[in-house]
Amino acid sequence: MAEHAGRNTSGQGAPRGKPISTAQAVQAMLECEALRITQRLIDGALAGETQAVRMILDRVAPAPKDRAVPFNMPDIKAPADAPLIISALLKAVAVGDLAPSEAEAVAKLVEFYRRSVETANIEVRLKLVEEAHAKA
Repeated sequence: MAEHAGRNTSGQGAPRGKPISTAQAVQAMLECEALRITQRLIDGALAGETQAVRMILDRVAPAPKDRAVPFNMPDIKAPADAPLIISALLKAVAVGDLAPSEAEAVAKLVEFYRRSVETANIEVRLKLVEEAHAKA
């Protein structure tokens, strides 16, 4: 493979001494002008520019990614109770109390709980088997 001036053809990544990237250069310029840009954005928002208002609100008060899900969940005392909760979730979705995505998020938590309890139970049972085997 022929060498080309200024190109790294070795496949080993960027050459040593590589100048700063475009992103780094833009970041440095933004840092120098941050106060002026921010003030211009505020001035635009105060003048009624909806894009400026939206940009500020997106940073200051972003839309929540999650919300509390009000849901009358049956008590869960053992992993075997998981199907009761899944059934209650399906009913809540069917009557419109929960969105399918909300029910799915709760179901994932139930599954996480079920697996963690089962893992803890297996660990206890394994320890008992090992102790019994050591005595034998």
